[in-house]
Amino acid sequence: MRQSPPPRTYRVKSFGCQMNVYDGERMAELLADRGLSPAPEGQEADLVVLNTCHIREKAAEKVYSDIGRLRKEDGTRPLIAVAGCVAQAEGEEIMARAPAVSLVVGPQAYHRLPEMLDKAARGERATDTDMPADAKFAALPARRKAGPSAFLTVQEGCDKFCTYCVVPYTRGAEISRPFKDLVEEARRLAEAGAREITLLGQNVNAWSGEDAKGRAIGLDGLIRVLAGIPEIARIRYTTSHPNDMSDGLIAAHGEVGKLMPYLHLPVQSGSDRVLKAMNRSHTADSYLALLDRFRAARPDIALSGDFIVGFPGETEAEFEETLQLVDAVRYAAAFSFKYSPRPGTPAARMDNQVPAPVMDERLQRLQAALNRDQFAFNLASVGRSCEVLVERKGKYPGQWLGKSPWLQSVHFEGEAAIGDLVSVELTEAGPNSLHGRPLELAAV
Repeated sequence: MRQSPPPRTYRVKSFGCQMNVYDGERMAELLADRGLSPAPEGQEADLVVLNTCHIREKAAEKVYSDIGRLRKEDGTRPLIAVAGCVAQAEGEEIMARAPAVSLVVGPQAYHRLPEMLDKAARGERATDTDMPADAKFAALPARRKAGPSAFLTVQEGCDKFCTYCVVPYTRGAEISRPFKDLVEEARRLAEAGAREITLLGQNVNAWSGEDAKGRAIGLDGLIRVLAGIPEIARIRYTTSHPNDMSDGLIAAHGEVGKLMPYLHLPVQSGSDRVLKAMNRSHTADSYLALLDRFRAARPDIALSGDFIVGFPGETEAEFEETLQLVDAVRYAAAFSFKYSPRPGTPAARMDNQVPAPVMDERLQRLQAALNRDQFAFNLASVGRSCEVLVERKGKYPGQWLGKSPWLQSVHFEGEAAIGDLVSVELTEAGPNSLHGRPLELAAV
């Protein structure tokens, strides 16, 4: 194949979950270490990395559409790399179907991008879908840039094997990154300007390790240590699994002031039969009892969840059980999706697949209930005073946008800068955001 000049500019386009956002940031750091620069806004890049997600329906087909859209007006294309979970699942199939793609790299192998780029410069195409997760993190460059809120992956992979999910096949078995590495990366993020750190994992509360004295600790122990870093003002974590909740983590919500009063805990369904078919390890009642324990530890905690409607065999009565659970919890926020068969998963082979129109109608009803509760939570917040972490400028002159402790978007007008913690009174509520009045600028 014909050799081509090495790329000078890049663009990473990440789709899907926060872990993909984190991976995209780390790939950008790898490319920057190699001497590449991010392509200016509105200009074409020499290298485009499509960092893909395999969770949504027809994920692979959407990747091929994205590849097609990268053709330039003169008929040429940039150097294209497909990364992430679709790359892991499809691998050589992408190479066969899309000759324009030069590189295919899975989520556990992207630390090898520099060597793969060398091959591409020689006109060779390269695929790497190995899963040496520890090697990946050891090979990544030190963190040098961070926004006010930064992600930190602490755990990867999943051993739960929910029948609808591809994550165990695309991200591999559960692994926990070493305690020492995480503390060091958190300190670097704080030095680079992060005021808030969100700990990430497919099952983040499955993280375990040994502290600096060799004592076994879980996620709550890690949180307590990270809370001791002075520059870090806020700590969050996502996504959790009900099966991995510990007494210590529940207690930490009431004892660690820097741990924000927000919990994202997917339930997926309110029907015990559906939950069993999904291979979820909880029941509706055990899930509700777990939430009660969090509320007892932190009464002002905001709750978030995930839902799948139309799982194979779901009846109208079983869907109504999901609505009943929503009514019982009153979520501050939630994510809901129609079931879509993922190739290779047990659920894709199940009988009684729910017709699309039925799923559409159920999703509309579920989202109406979730939106109702989110708006009610926002309305109940009016009159509260809290600190807002400023993340960016707002739409209007003098306006700022940030997040409340309960992960609500809050905009306000006044003197501030990105990264400030501003004390505000929440004065108005909308379905998706709130308006605040500054009280004072908190010490930085």
